[in-house]
Amino acid sequence: MWLPLLLGALVWGVLWLLRDQQTLPRSDAFIFITGCDSGFGRLLALRLDQQGFRVLASCLTPAGAEDLQRMASSRLHTILLDVTDPQSVQWAAKWVKTQVGEAGLFGLVNNAGVAGIIGPTPWLTWDDFHRVLSVNTLGPIGVTLALLPLLQEAHGRVVNVTSVLGRLAANGGGYCVSKFGLEAFSDSLRRDMAPFGVRVSIVEPGFFRTPVTNLESLEGALQACWARLPSAMQAQYGEAFLTKYLKVQQCIMNLLCDPDLTKVSRCLEHALTARHPRTRYSPGWDAKLLWLPASYLPASLVDAVLTWVLPKPAQAVS
Repeated sequence: MWLPLLLGALVWGVLWLLRDQQTLPRSDAFIFITGCDSGFGRLLALRLDQQGFRVLASCLTPAGAEDLQRMASSRLHTILLDVTDPQSVQWAAKWVKTQVGEAGLFGLVNNAGVAGIIGPTPWLTWDDFHRVLSVNTLGPIGVTLALLPLLQEAHGRVVNVTSVLGRLAANGGGYCVSKFGLEAFSDSLRRDMAPFGVRVSIVEPGFFRTPVTNLESLEGALQACWARLPSAMQAQYGEAFLTKYLKVQQCIMNLLCDPDLTKVSRCLEHALTARHPRTRYSPGWDAKLLWLPASYLPASLVDAVLTWVLPKPAQAVS
């Protein structure tokens, strides 16, 4: 009984692998990428440029755009884009249309993102959440809606960079909330655009060393957040709480952050160039072995583990 099942699983696995490795013919199609100043976006822009694609790379800063342009070929073009500004998004969409002409836009990679303040929810304000959601969720939604007509013309692809923390909220702050929201948008978009030949994929990286996960920036943001708290709330948590929280954060980031960004860029490339792109990609050993399995466990068990890992406020109810 078990032998036929094992053989069937083996055959299915081989067929899936062969199907997964099929790629589209090499082309010079247009790909628009957000957040190319550094990290995943910059690396992907350079790799696709080397492969002959006509990359349209958006950067937030002039310095980021100039540095990328120096490293790339003449095929790559840059534009300044603030995904939180609707006027900037509309201007970028018009620019993309002039670049692609009748060919349409084959690929859109929504990569731009920020971490914001990662810390206890009671420490945060509405503005703290709004700043992160504006970049990580509302930004990609605005860019996608503005470029959908061009994507339909080319029967193109949308690739949204979310996070494993969009599957399991391991900490407070706007980051997890924003990535959960982008996951939901991606799922609905995938179904809505399938009849028009537009494919939608999600890339959910684990922890990687990028400017978004810069430990000094994360610690500085949390310390600034602590400094603005009312004295009564500081007393409720205690100075030791902040110290321990920062130590836990440092330990987790040092233990889990992978410096090899090509693990993510390869997934992004596959989503753009494979004949049969996957619905989801989960680059990083921690994504595959820790966060995704944990997302399927009972919430009570996950809560117990995370509560045990994180420090407790000085005046917590016992």
